Amino acid sequence: MIISRTPFRISFFGGGTDYPVWYKENGGAVLSTTINKYCYLNCREFPPFFDVKHRIVWSKIELVNDVNEIEHPSVREAIKFLNLQDKGIEIHHSADLPAKAGMGASSSFTVGLLNAFYSMKGQMASKRQLAMDAIHLEQDLMKENVGSQDQVAAAYGGFNKILFGGENHVEVIPIGVPSQQLAELQDNLMLFFTGLTKLTTEVAKEQIQNTPKKADELNQMRKLVDEAVKTLSPNGDIDDFGKLLHETWQLKRSLSSQITNSTIDEIYETGMRAGALGGKLLGAGGGGFILFYVKPENQEKVIESLKHLVHVPFKFESSGSQIIHYQPK
Repeated sequence: MIISRTPFRISFFGGGTDYPVWYKENGGAVLSTTINKYCYLNCREFPPFFDVKHRIVWSKIELVNDVNEIEHPSVREAIKFLNLQDKGIEIHHSADLPAKAGMGASSSFTVGLLNAFYSMKGQMASKRQLAMDAIHLEQDLMKENVGSQDQVAAAYGGFNKILFGGENHVEVIPIGVPSQQLAELQDNLMLFFTGLTKLTTEVAKEQIQNTPKKADELNQMRKLVDEAVKTLSPNGDIDDFGKLLHETWQLKRSLSSQITNSTIDEIYETGMRAGALGGKLLGAGGGGFILFYVKPENQEKVIESLKHLVHVPFKFESSGSQIIHYQPK
């Protein structure tokens, strides 16, 4: 039995510049962190005494004999990618947050699955290998409309600036924020679930198509990554981080007609009226989780004004994808 635990992420700045269609020519960067909300995958070799070879339990229960019959794309492609077709495999998935909600859940699943499968083969994959393999699976084999930041965040964990493009393709730069400032930033961030979910690849598809026409916006969003890092320096004003979130949200919402809607706009405006300095919808858009930067003295007012939404307290985490139980056959 092998159990992997892989964190979800919050993307602050630079989202959109992590799509290959953009960064292969222009370069890209994001600022993100992982949090203490996780995807868990329980994997083992499925005993040969049953009528089927593979059992995969997620939002569905799949009982199949042929790997190609597996409906879950990450499971199907990861088994073939790591040449595990000859083994019977059982997988159980559980998570702290819902899928299709802007927290990088699908990539956390893919990274955690690869981590567990490498362990089944008796191998220890590096964080970089997990990230690059997950990008390959999702973009090249599954043909998903996804960027490259979620896989990297899930594999590495921590508070990072991630660069895309160039010779190394991906470079992870941990942000050395003083502990007191990091704690203050964490305490000033509030996460709410809008109750809306949407197939993010469809939202991303339109954004990708619009990319050639949105160069000015994407360049500005890339610059905000470095501006945000400066606010976290010893001489920076951390409240400016919140104000920059508002600025990046105004840019992000202009990238596609599907990123926001009247319900999301009303939630955002309500939070701002209640005292938030800034915020943004997380992920590709259309629903999911919304993040606000709110000073402690205004947080109860924000919670009251958004009491119809689920408030999700969280902490930053730095471990990335981990094998938390290892008992091979």
